[in-house]
Amino acid sequence: MYRFLLTPRWWAIHAFVLLAIPVCVFMGSWQLGRFEDRVQSHDAATKAPDPASLKAEPLASLLPVDQRTSGRPAVAHGRYAEQFLVPGREVDGASGSYVLTLLRTDGAKALPVVRGWIPRGAQAPAAPSGEVEVTGVLQASETVGSDGVHAQGGLPRGQVGVISAAALVNLVPYPVYDAWVTLPTADAGMTAVPASAPQNSGLDLKAFQNLGYTGEWFVFAGFVVFMWFRLVRREAEALEDAELGLAPEGGSETPPASQPTPEGAAAPEGSETPGGPYGVDDADAPASSTPVL
Repeated sequence: MYRFLLTPRWWAIHAFVLLAIPVCVFMGSWQLGRFEDRVQSHDAATKAPDPASLKAEPLASLLPVDQRTSGRPAVAHGRYAEQFLVPGREVDGASGSYVLTLLRTDGAKALPVVRGWIPRGAQAPAAPSGEVEVTGVLQASETVGSDGVHAQGGLPRGQVGVISAAALVNLVPYPVYDAWVTLPTADAGMTAVPASAPQNSGLDLKAFQNLGYTGEWFVFAGFVVFMWFRLVRREAEALEDAELGLAPEGGSETPPASQPTPEGAAAPEGSETPGGPYGVDDADAPASSTPVL
């Protein structure tokens, strides 16, 4: 009965199942590993000392920014240059703009410095002139998925939607560090911007999305196995019905064509034969016996 499993069509189904199950299991395991990494990084962050409480180190020694160096105090020297506003940012529930000023360091590169936050409509204070030493909390460049990022473009001159080297390098004629710092103490008229947690760390919504994707991939693997058994059973039942004569093996049953009534046999009650109710043409019907007046 199950010899149909060796037909070419079923060999293709077997191949698909044998490929789909390992792929689903691999993807589910990978998503589970991502979730476990987030749990471990969260545990490590809770046990480690506050990065902001560590001693400030030169900027160059903390680059590139990763989960270990993000949030560490960094020191840089240079002169303030171009200044931009980063609109659509919230501090303490109020909407406003970051005041972003580029610090031209001794290495000719510019470091984006968030000097503070101002409410909507306020005037940003000018940056200090001359050589300055800046100590701020190091942050990784923002991405499209970061909170508060305005990635649609179309901002007026003097504003930028993303704090990143990729966005700023098109606005200034010198290279920009792929990092930025926020000052723990803002100048007069501004509010200090708190540092954000390192990206892809902690048990946030994205971490639990990884856990949800894990369950989805394992469900997909189980569904593939279920559908294979379901198709085998349905095919076997169809062949068994065909052997018992309950259904034709080749296709659906067609109703028999209507048979003509044999000559001399009485027609079924209520039916009429061709040519009129007498079974002959109307011209051969007997004339009426009623006289014509």
